[in-house]
Amino acid sequence: QALEAAERARAEVAAATGEIRGTLTVGSIPTVAAVDLPAVFREYRLRYPQVRISLRTGSSERLVEQVREGVLDAAFLGVQPDFGPQGVSDRELGRGQHVAVVAPGHPLAAHHEVDLRLLAEEVFVDFADGSAARAQSDQAFAAAGLRREVAFEVSGVELMVRMVHQGLGIALLPATFTAELHGLRCVPITNGPIRVERLVWSRFTPSPAASAFLSLLDASLPPPAA
Repeated sequence: QALEAAERARAEVAAATGEIRGTLTVGSIPTVAAVDLPAVFREYRLRYPQVRISLRTGSSERLVEQVREGVLDAAFLGVQPDFGPQGVSDRELGRGQHVAVVAPGHPLAAHHEVDLRLLAEEVFVDFADGSAARAQSDQAFAAAGLRREVAFEVSGVELMVRMVHQGLGIALLPATFTAELHGLRCVPITNGPIRVERLVWSRFTPSPAASAFLSLLDASLPPPAA
């Protein structure tokens, strides 16, 4: 902690002379789509070459904890609409519906659109029970008065996609993310789950490097939702 405090003091002194230096640690869910993170990091590095950048991935709920604890400067989340991150500042970046992701040979692959009642008959591959990523789908089925079988719980989207490709089950993923998937069929859902992407950052005074990152994002993002 003493070393971190000393490093931050040096960074603040440098910032007073117009030089941004120090460290920037950002967290993100693997399926972030509202922001082109590689492009943002590239622009940031061009502007502030003296800053050391690091990226950590994880679940939305864990990322909020790490921002609140000061481990991360900011994080990008994917959560259900009623998710309220506690103890941090936050901003909605965008929202969209999930689609059903199925293997090419699956019977649903021939459909142009499906509803939750039809999907409830399927076996699912999904994230861990209780996670924000899982809650988006669970809430949609519960609101429709439906139950479903989640036979396979995974921690990463890569394994989920591989299991779907092998025909072990189907998955629900954000439409904005599935555009990057290949070899699978993505079917729109009439009353599907909604995923909200949020940016969270510390409520305390950010470091010069973090302030510069938030300013860069603010300039590249659409105005906050009303």
